[in-house]
Amino acid sequence: MHPAFSVLFLTTLIGAGQGLFLALYTEQVYATFNVVSYDVGPMFPALASFVALFLCFAGLIASIFHLGRPSRAWRSAAMWRTSWLSREVIALPAFMAVLFFYGLALYIGWSPVLFHIGSVPVTLTLIVGLVGTALAFTLFACTGMIYATLKFLQEWHSPLTLVNYTLMGMASGFTLATVGAAFYAPELVMFYGIWAVLLTSLALVFRVASLVRNAHLKPKATVQSAIGVKHPQIKEKDQGFQGSSFNTREFFHHVKPKMFKSIKWFFLLAAFVIPVVLLAFGMSIPSPGILLLAFIIQYIGLLAERWFFFAQANHPQNLYYQLV
Repeated sequence: MHPAFSVLFLTTLIGAGQGLFLALYTEQVYATFNVVSYDVGPMFPALASFVALFLCFAGLIASIFHLGRPSRAWRSAAMWRTSWLSREVIALPAFMAVLFFYGLALYIGWSPVLFHIGSVPVTLTLIVGLVGTALAFTLFACTGMIYATLKFLQEWHSPLTLVNYTLMGMASGFTLATVGAAFYAPELVMFYGIWAVLLTSLALVFRVASLVRNAHLKPKATVQSAIGVKHPQIKEKDQGFQGSSFNTREFFHHVKPKMFKSIKWFFLLAAFVIPVVLLAFGMSIPSPGILLLAFIIQYIGLLAERWFFFAQANHPQNLYYQLV
């Protein structure tokens, strides 16, 4: 498939925003139940929540450039009963609304205790964060299922697609939380950093698993089955027209095999291996600059990963056009 850069930015930006919120809420839950002994107050998570909201908003703006007629974007939510895309269109604004309220409540200090679980106080922001967590994972599911349900694209039609979208979004979000903590809440660097290393490592394992799976796929369709001729030797001699067409532009990536392979190795290093090394090094010093570099390299790597994800999907029509 031909990757659309608007979708690359949409999925990576909102994924980082979801992951950043989940990092903030994880720390709040740990602090509430006294799993961790430090509490930096509401200001850092409040400001970080608005950063997460900005990332989601930037992803939403990027998605507009993928629409043929942006004025009709509201219609994309009409098929929510059957379409995962429509569900994503509903889940994203809902998550952003809850995220805004969560950050605002923390910023103005409005978080009254609603009830107790034993001796543990359950505050308003804890409940709002729980709703936001449910919406964040719902949004991950909607985004991943858009592609995982397409049976004719074998590279996407796998539970690994959903798992990878979730893990990579969470990994980038926790990495960004580590960067923020290094500047504004140093006592949280190790907490977020360890989570970021674990999630990035786990994301690497599942992404490699999907690459291995896709490398062993066998096409379900052939030129023979497509045209109904069983002769073993059929070759395309002519495309049928001299110029390019929608088919040749939109269903193939037009990158040479050597470059395509290089992009795969680049994103494996940039999105996973190098960030883990930099996170470990940045936490040991500690160094905010190195941690920031880890996030920047990881995000660039995730853009390359997302490009590869779309480009690797081999549309059946490429039986005719991919070598033209």
